[in-house]
Amino acid sequence: MAPKGGTSKAYPTPRRMRGFERAVTLVGRELRSPAEKRGFAETKLLTHWAEIVGPEIAEAAVPVKVKYGRGIGGTLILLTTGAQAPLLAMQKDAIVTRVNACYGYSAIKDVQVTQSAPTGFADGQVAFARATPKAPAKPDPKRLAKATEGLDGIQDPALRDALAKLAGNVISKSER
Repeated sequence: MAPKGGTSKAYPTPRRMRGFERAVTLVGRELRSPAEKRGFAETKLLTHWAEIVGPEIAEAAVPVKVKYGRGIGGTLILLTTGAQAPLLAMQKDAIVTRVNACYGYSAIKDVQVTQSAPTGFADGQVAFARATPKAPAKPDPKRLAKATEGLDGIQDPALRDALAKLAGNVISKSER
């Protein structure tokens, strides 16, 4: 018989920590299912792509799918623009080595480069240009003056400036 919470002792519900939690624990289950449909056993390959292959390759290509055949190892399919495809083809061995280091075993044996338009087609609408960060919104001057009113007593100018910047960020975020 299941306890009051609706779960048995064999499958207890995970207890949420108090305070901050890692984002992967919050969205890991939801991300795992679509990733597994595309052949990604490890979602880390998708979420940490730039760290795994490096920023140059990450800007030029996006992992789309992993195909597994009958042999050992699969084929990683990358989506890129036409101009970047020959450059990525020369770096296939490096990509395979880095991705296999992420998996911890020889999961990938080959890389297939697929060319697409710069904005992609129906599969993901991938834009390969680096996203430009948005300029922060200016906080309300009255609220900012009220929030920074006690900072004049701080003698360290770096600390005073950092606290003023923090107050501005908090106020502008709460106004959005």
